[in-house]
Amino acid sequence: MKTKLLSLVAMAAMTASVLPAVAQHLTGAGGTFPNPIYQRWFTEYSKAHPGVQINYQSVGSGAGIRQISQGIVDFGASDGPMTDKQLADSKQKLLHIPTVLGAVVPAYNLPGLSAELKFSGDVIADIYLGKITKWNDPRIAKDNPGVSLPNHPILPVYRSDGSGTNYIFTDYLSKVSPDFKQKIGSATSVQWPGGVGQKGNEGVAGMIRNSPFSFGYVELIYAESNKMLFGVVKNASGNWVKASTDSVSAAAAGAAKAMPADYRVSITNAAGADAYPISSFTWLLIPDPSKDAAKGKVLHDFLQWMLDHGEAEASSMTYAPLPPAVIKMVRKTITAIH
Repeated sequence: MKTKLLSLVAMAAMTASVLPAVAQHLTGAGGTFPNPIYQRWFTEYSKAHPGVQINYQSVGSGAGIRQISQGIVDFGASDGPMTDKQLADSKQKLLHIPTVLGAVVPAYNLPGLSAELKFSGDVIADIYLGKITKWNDPRIAKDNPGVSLPNHPILPVYRSDGSGTNYIFTDYLSKVSPDFKQKIGSATSVQWPGGVGQKGNEGVAGMIRNSPFSFGYVELIYAESNKMLFGVVKNASGNWVKASTDSVSAAAAGAAKAMPADYRVSITNAAGADAYPISSFTWLLIPDPSKDAAKGKVLHDFLQWMLDHGEAEASSMTYAPLPPAVIKMVRKTITAIH
């Protein structure tokens, strides 16, 4: 009898070990800036982990912060770090986990012109402040000798929703233009004095593509995938630098050496001869602990997968991978997540 009982227990254990894991469906929301690579990562992760589905909504960093702070979604995403007040007001403790780096580029639509234009930060700021209104303004012409610029009004395009792209762009302009800092400032949502607003990087990119003589700002992958012209920007060292994975990595080099423990750092207008000045980390906002332990385990496992597999795909999608020193820090952070 005892032998039969032990046999039944053993059979039950074997049966349990081959049962499929309980399906896990996670939802996240946040920035459009990293959306292309997040969609790729979540799809690949789900394929490698049958039963796990991660649904990410590209709604903008502002909406992502609100939803994760209220516990509506399982994780959030933002290209602008949360403020101390936002963290304090959140209904749950949130960790910033850096994932990749990217660039915001000044994109434009000038019919008949295929030249790669140069834009200094003060010129970009004054376009949005309404001080520079024509494409052939002497200050634009000075930075682009030999280029025939049209005597036509500039149509500024901006993000109308709360967004990390807004934060990165306005954070940079606030550093290079005291007037911009005073009148508009740096935030995920600001009051623009003029122009046309569009929702998401997708909306801004579409507006620029379809609007002759327009000027705006989008994440690099949106400019590349939409075959848009985008400008070279003067950096803090006085060099003209084009956005690329290498120039974004150069901007992150200094921060990687002195990364704060909570990862909330700005690298716009970074020092370095090769640094692209409108660069930024982007972050996943992870609850610690998760309200659902099973979902928390999936998030923990995904973050490990991201470091081990996902980072290698960043460059092919025009994002820059995390610097090795930051990856080392993130691994330690992940092990402490409950």
